[in-house]
Amino acid sequence: MHGEGILALFIPITLGLGAFLMVWGIRYLENKENMALIEKGMEPMQRRRRQADPSRTLKNSLLFIGAGLGLLLALGISNAANLQEGERTGIFFALIAIFGGLGMLAAYLYERKNPPGNEKQF
Repeated sequence: MHGEGILALFIPITLGLGAFLMVWGIRYLENKENMALIEKGMEPMQRRRRQADPSRTLKNSLLFIGAGLGLLLALGISNAANLQEGERTGIFFALIAIFGGLGMLAAYLYERKNPPGNEKQF
């Protein structure tokens, strides 16, 4: 019993310390690499920021909205029909997949009608 308490305390401390050391090590090595490039007279590499991709955001959001609606509908159906635990599983997976697929179809139809390269600049 006493060993479980120490283990329960040791795991979060170890995970937190490991995450901190990993981030610190990556930043340290990036700085060291940039300093070596400067010493050789080369231009250090600039970190590229990810560009926002509205197309990908639309696809992901509609997928998650569809999956959420499928899950909500599956909960309603399983509660209304008083289904047992084993009978619910199939309905949950089927409706999440169907509504997630419908969300992806909606994203496809929207992008086909409005291609990503035709945004207006304000």
